[in-house]
Amino acid sequence: MNTPTGTPGAPKRPRHPRSARAHDAVLTATSALMREDGIPAITIDRIAGRSGVSTATIYKHWPCKAAIIAEAFGRDTAKAVVLPDTGRPIDDLVTYAADLLTYYTSSEGALFGQLLAACATEPQAAPYFHEFFLTPRRRALEPCWGRAAEAGLTRPGVDAATATDVLMGPLVFRLLSGHGSLARDEGRKLVEYALHGLLAPAAQP
Repeated sequence: MNTPTGTPGAPKRPRHPRSARAHDAVLTATSALMREDGIPAITIDRIAGRSGVSTATIYKHWPCKAAIIAEAFGRDTAKAVVLPDTGRPIDDLVTYAADLLTYYTSSEGALFGQLLAACATEPQAAPYFHEFFLTPRRRALEPCWGRAAEAGLTRPGVDAATATDVLMGPLVFRLLSGHGSLARDEGRKLVEYALHGLLAPAAQP
C-alpha cells in the first residue's frame, strides 16, 4: 500500500482537468461508501477500488483517509443545506439552522459524529475539516448576517463569525451530547433563544 509522503499542509486544489476528474471521482466514491457502510468501514483501498483512482494518486491529493472524508462530507452538506434568501434575514438564519439540524439527524448527517472521531485520530485532516466543512458554513452566513446588520436588526459590533458561534454552538452541543430533543421545532427554538436572549425584556441590560 502506498503511504503519504512529505509534510501535510493546507489542502491542495487540482490544477488540471484530468486531476480534477480524479479528485471528483474519489470524493464521489467516498460519499457513496459513507452512506453505505459508515465512516469506520472506509479504507483508502476501498476508495481506490470504488473510484478507479490509484492509491498513489489519492495520496497526492490528500494526506490521509479522514481528510478525504472531511472534504466529501463538507461537499455533501453544502449541497443538502442551502441558506435561503427570502428578504427576511433573521427568518432565513433560523430556517437555515433548523434545516442544518434536520440534516444532521438524518441518516447521512448522522455521519457527523463519525467524522469528528476520524479527524481526532488523524490530525492531518484538521485543515480539510476547517476548509471544506467549517469555513463554508461561516461563509454562507456572512452575507445574511450582513443584510440583518444593514437593516438595523443586530446589536452593533457583533460580527458574522461571533454570530455563527452563538447560533450554531447550541445545535452542535445538543447533537453531540444527545441530552435533548433534536426535533426541527426544537432547533428553531434554540436558535431563536440565541438570537433574542434568555432574559425577559425588562431584565435585559
